[in-house]
Amino acid sequence: MFRNQYDTDVTTWSPAGRLFQVEYAMEAVKQGSAAIGLRSKTHVVLACVNKANSELSSHQRKIFKVDDHIGVAIAGLTADGRVLSRYMRSECINYGYTYESPLPVGRLVYQLADKAQYVLGHTGGAL
Repeated sequence: MFRNQYDTDVTTWSPAGRLFQVEYAMEAVKQGSAAIGLRSKTHVVLACVNKANSELSSHQRKIFKVDDHIGVAIAGLTADGRVLSRYMRSECINYGYTYESPLPVGRLVYQLADKAQYVLGHTGGAL
């Protein structure tokens, strides 16, 4: 992939008016696979398409259990998804040890969003 002085930050525009980081992200989405979740009052179903680019990547898991009441399906790069699922799992464990109750899903979502915003805002890089 060709890199230049305008692709180091998501807020740096090239002279041609392009945001290269956004274009790279869009290309990564095209290379990912689909994930879907369905919820009813009593059940949740997560499903993923395992679109393997090679024989080695065909055995990568796309659905992870975070806690007894939270699961996650990965639709993009599995390495990024594993890092985020590990972070969510540790947050649930820490909350459970501290408060002796399961971490509310909304609170976990806010913590994950804060983590992503902090990393992207302070380094301009990936998670």
